[in-house]
Amino acid sequence: MKKRAWIVFFDESGVSLLPQVRRTYAPRGRTPTLRHRLNWKRASMAAALGYHAADAGRGPRLCFYLKPGSYDTMALIDVLQQVKAFYAGEPVVLVWDGLSAHWSRDMRAWVAGEDWLTLERLPAYAPELNPVELLWSAIKTRELANLTGDHLADVADATERGIRRVCSDKQLPWSFITHTGLTIHNHSPQN
Repeated sequence: MKKRAWIVFFDESGVSLLPQVRRTYAPRGRTPTLRHRLNWKRASMAAALGYHAADAGRGPRLCFYLKPGSYDTMALIDVLQQVKAFYAGEPVVLVWDGLSAHWSRDMRAWVAGEDWLTLERLPAYAPELNPVELLWSAIKTRELANLTGDHLADVADATERGIRRVCSDKQLPWSFITHTGLTIHNHSPQN
């Protein structure tokens, strides 16, 4: 394991124009209703949440990507090139799940030529070990909850508001890694 590397957790998630129905408040006797157009347009989100292995003061750092459709191997390679730029070419240990696009022949060939990147795989059926899953939950239960957008741009704007909220809170990304039970440092920095 590289001692001065960023440990970066990566995950994808989908959003659509169908509302994320959540519990809400309404006066007694008035059932809340969501009015929306039935539309199956989807977008995919990808996030890389990094914690520096040697220096807690440098992390966490979050980079986020949103695109219409879904991620395939080539789209993920494009995202990883942006991750490289985001982390300024510093060593990165990327931890992600067993999605077939993550471990495809093309992906492994591309990674073989990248000396800054080391891939690690999360155990199968263990999303609770990925702090990015908690990021998705935080956004989907707040900014995307009961959102009835007419266009993917509405969903994208709400998602970006959620990302800004998470990034503006110094402790929230640390709470994600704490919730997984994983430790990067002996203690997370205090505010």
